[in-house]
Order: sequence, then structure tokens, then C-alpha cells
Amino acid sequence: MSASPASTPPTVPAQPTSPLAPDDPRVLRARRLLIGLYGLLGITVASWLSRLPSVREALDLSTGQLGVILLTGAVGSLATVLVAGAIVVRWGSVKVLLAAAVLFACGNTLLAVGPAVGLVPVLVAGIIVLSMSFALGNVPMNVESAVIERHMRRTVVPQFHAAFSIGSVVGSGLGAAAAWAEVPLLVQFGAVSVGSLVWRFLTVPGAVLPTTAPVAVTQDEGTPRRRGAGFRASLGAWRERRTLLVGVIVMAAALSEGSANNWLAISVVDGFAQREAVAALVFGAFVASMTVSRVIGPRLIDRLGPVRVLATSAVVSVAGLVLFGTAPTLSLAVVGVVGWGLGAGLAVPIGMVAVSEDPMQAAGRVAVVSAFASMASLAAPPALGLAAEALGARQALLLVAIPLVVAALLSGQVRPQRPGAAEQGGAPVPASPPVATGAPDRAPLTVAAR
Repeated sequence: MSASPASTPPTVPAQPTSPLAPDDPRVLRARRLLIGLYGLLGITVASWLSRLPSVREALDLSTGQLGVILLTGAVGSLATVLVAGAIVVRWGSVKVLLAAAVLFACGNTLLAVGPAVGLVPVLVAGIIVLSMSFALGNVPMNVESAVIERHMRRTVVPQFHAAFSIGSVVGSGLGAAAAWAEVPLLVQFGAVSVGSLVWRFLTVPGAVLPTTAPVAVTQDEGTPRRRGAGFRASLGAWRERRTLLVGVIVMAAALSEGSANNWLAISVVDGFAQREAVAALVFGAFVASMTVSRVIGPRLIDRLGPVRVLATSAVVSVAGLVLFGTAPTLSLAVVGVVGWGLGAGLAVPIGMVAVSEDPMQAAGRVAVVSAFASMASLAAPPALGLAAEALGARQALLLVAIPLVVAALLSGQVRPQRPGAAEQGGAPVPASPPVATGAPDRAPLTVAAR
């Protein structure tokens, strides 16, 4: 008997397709291409951040003014990430990633044009567009990395973030070389914009596994759920206590990493009277340390479990951060930077995996956690610029230790929740196959709300 028009018929998901084998060529190819995209993201981010001293000098900005300008990026990022999960559910990972690639190329070009023509509003526009591109692309990249991990049935997500760190090392090296050679920002950023756009359009389609999402149908009528259900389901993740607490953990980690991205180079320049090129190399030491932790992280997580690894990482990060902020010499401060980076590497991938265990809810939950990360990496570090005016850049960074302690206290929230998932295993065999967030040829169908 059909439901009346005024009632909402119950929904049940159709049976999804079987998961692919870990050694399936499609899985291995997607993993390889997605690792390349993470590496590219690291290159593009570091190439911009390592030239912040040049941007500040070209526009004759104070540290506080630069902090306020960086803060404007939070507006576009937060507005974007709040709806990014629903956008991914509606349009699919491929289309969203390509849209983010176009936004990045436009925003990165504006970042170079602003200092070249001496117009701060152009720089602000570039930061907003760039932040929107990062927020939009962050959700599908993390969702797809979790999809690949479930197919491979072992911990691999930290390897994607390791690729980002390796790309950051390369990008900071390129930034240091460009600064040393006094390459104009317009030349450097223009080349990065064009190169990254071509790279992404060539590799994004193959990096997303073209599996079919479960179809939500009504029990009585067999019709798909009405449009907008995916959007409402994605926003529903904001009411989940565990998702919000994991978001706090990721926020602390993103604050730690984002503060280093924005202020580490300037702290070295101002605190130790070093050249920009030397500061860029110190920043490279930070991201290199993060890379090491993410390369060895999968084995540690599989052996010790995500809770122990996360808590230990927070303690190591706090110790390194305190050493950097109080060291009397640059050499000792670099030791602190290494410890800071080693501790900062695994929290974000651990958090992303924790909220991606249920493939049907992954996009919405990743969007929530990404929103917390965006608030930290884009809003808090610029706010540190204001504190740096009174305390000094190095001393202001010590404030980051507070949320890291909170993250250590909340580490139990990343314990695997799926039935049958053991604490000693970072990537259990999935009870249900991963949901694709968009095959290359079409947008995904929505799934039933639970």
C-alpha cells in the first residue's frame, strides 16, 4: 500500500557493489594518482607560504597587518567548507576537485598580482579565492583517501598526507631558491598556477574510483529520495558528539601546522635576524619532520593503535614547540622545530580516518572536521600575528601548546567505532564497501539517512 502524500515513506539503501581487491589495478592506480595530487597540493601551498616575507615587504605591511589580511581567508574557507560535504554528495569528487583546481589557479595568480601592482585588495581577493579552493578540495581528497584505505584493508591514509609533506618540502625548497635568486612573485606563482592546473585535469579522473554509491529508494514506491536529502544528511553530522570532538582534535593539529606554515619563516627572520632563504630552509625542516612521521605512521598505528599514537604525538609536538619558542640559539630552535614537526604529522590523518569509517556518512563528517581545521589553520594563525606584535612571533607561537594539550586529553575519541574494528588495527576489513563520492561520468546518488 502506498504512503499518503503527506507522509514520508521509509527508505532503505539498495545493496552496494562489492569492494575491489587490494591489488586491483584500479585501486593501485587511484592510490598512485591521489598520492601525486597530495604532493602537488603540498608544493603549491609551500611555494606561497615560503614567500610571505616577500609579500610583506612588497606591500610594506607590518606583522599585525599581514595577520589581519590572512584572516580574511577564513571567511571564504568557512563559507565553503560548511557546504562542501553536500556539494561532494551532489556533484561527485571529480567535478569538485576540478572546480577547486580552477579556483586555485585564479587565486594563486591574484596573490602574485597584488604585490606586483602594490594593491592590498587584490592580495586579499587572492587569499579568499585560494582559501575557498583549499576548503572545497580538502573534503573529496580526504574522503577518497579513506575509500582507498578501505579497499586496501590496511592503514594507508597517513601516506597521502606524507606525500603532502614531501610536496611541502619541495615547495619550500623552490620558494627558498626563488627568494635567493630574487625571482619575481608573478613569475613563480604564475608558473605554479599553470602547472598545477594541467596536472590536476590530467590526473583527477583516475584518482577517484568509479564505483557506484548505494541508491536510496522508498520501500513502497521504489523512487529515489527527493533532491536535497544529501544536503540535509551532510549537515546532520554537525549534531554528532563524536564527530565534533574529533573536529576539536583536528582543529588543534591544524592550528599547530597552520601556525608553522604562516609564522615559522617570519619567526626565524625576526627572532634570529636571518635571511628569508634560511627561514625557508627551517620551514623545510618542519615539513620534512612531518613527512618522516607520516611515512612511519601507518606501522605505528597498526601496531599501537590510533589512540596511543595520537596522544604521544601531541606530547612530542608540545615539547618541540616549547623548545623552539624559548631556544636562545637558532641551532637549538631547529631541534625544537624537528620535534614539533614529528608530533604534528599524524593527528589530521588519524582524525580523518576516524570520521570516515561509515562510508555513507563520510563526506558530511569529513566536511565537519575540515571546518574545524579551516577555522584553526586560517583564523587562529592570523590572530597569532596580533599577539606577535606584543610578544614577538616566536613567543606568540607558544600559545599553540594549549590546544595541543586538549587534543591529547581527547585522544580516546579516535578509537575505531565500527563493530569488529580492533584498537590495534588502523584499517579493519570493511563491513560494507566504500561509497564513491562521484564516478567520473556522473554525480553520485544520495543515500538513506539513518
